[in-house]
Amino acid sequence: MTAALSQAREILDAARRVVVLAGAGLSTDSGIPDFRGPKGLWTLNPKAQLMSDIRHYVSDPEVRRLSWQSRLAHPAWTAEPNAGHRALVELERRGKLHAMITQNIDGLQQRAGTRADLILEVHGTIHRAVCLSCGARQPMQDVLARVRAGEEDPLCHDCGGLLKSDTVSFGQPLVPHVIERALRASGETDCLLAVGTSLQVYPIAAAVPNARSAGARIIIVNAEATPFDEIADVTIRDPIGDVLPPLCSARADRGTTSHEKHERTKNTKTTQPKTP
Repeated sequence: MTAALSQAREILDAARRVVVLAGAGLSTDSGIPDFRGPKGLWTLNPKAQLMSDIRHYVSDPEVRRLSWQSRLAHPAWTAEPNAGHRALVELERRGKLHAMITQNIDGLQQRAGTRADLILEVHGTIHRAVCLSCGARQPMQDVLARVRAGEEDPLCHDCGGLLKSDTVSFGQPLVPHVIERALRASGETDCLLAVGTSLQVYPIAAAVPNARSAGARIIIVNAEATPFDEIADVTIRDPIGDVLPPLCSARADRGTTSHEKHERTKNTKTTQPKTP
């Protein structure tokens, strides 16, 4: 283990109520691109951001048609949970997971095995469609079947209103009780683990200083710097799929000689831990 990973492991092992705050970076190894990264969805396709804005979605039929084609081709339908998702399931098996706050809409953490009642999907889910007029919800695949059959901009069968994925677009309010529960959980944890998130989107980014104010230790695993690195106990820049398995596993690194540990780590990039 690197020095940073070793310290993070000690913090996590000592914790009793772990809250995970997961962002798009957790799912990139499953083939689902993030948004703001160098290969992010919005970076490579500026039009994709228009489809994420409720004002454009409601007012422009062309944006809706493009959105439905994008949903048809969404990688979530074929993606599989990756090593990071599976590693986080270990926290629940160890009895440590208090809540999983996720900004992801792909449902991969549930498929990996984390109990649904522990997961707070603050940005909704792509697996449901919702009517913007009457609020009726239905499985997304039922609506996508209509798109495949030729409906370019399907409408609600109940009231004729516009349909979209049951996700939170720019300009739409977050679901109050989900956000309240997420922020409450962040104030109850003794260790907050932020994974694959830029921590730039509020109000959920406030979970980090909220947890710190309540006395929790903070671990951030993200490829790039975040606004809260300075208050974190440990920051790790290494790939999530490499970091989470040894970090979350119940198997301690025992029985390894000091020479073997040296050989394992001498060529590994180390992010220095911060002094709490």
